[in-house]
Amino acid sequence: MRHNGVDRRECARYRRKMTWDHELDATGLLCPLPVLKARKRLSMLAPGQILRLAADDPAAIIDIPHFCAEQGHDLLFQDTEAAPQVYLIRKGG
Repeated sequence: MRHNGVDRRECARYRRKMTWDHELDATGLLCPLPVLKARKRLSMLAPGQILRLAADDPAAIIDIPHFCAEQGHDLLFQDTEAAPQVYLIRKGG
């Protein structure tokens, strides 16, 4: 199975190799709270630092990539098939 153009096995290997600076657990929160909490946490980070976000809100699949694109952050990785979903976001400058 492919995910974001990458084989699922490749995703698992990539996720294990990836490191992050801060972690945010937004499980149990519904739209728009995962995005609002991510925005607040990212505001405290230096440009280039990476936030790992865990969320289980079905809307996050759309909201998180849109938020990153609008705010100038890099969505490095997303696993929307995991429970909870996992997103790695690099803060933009």
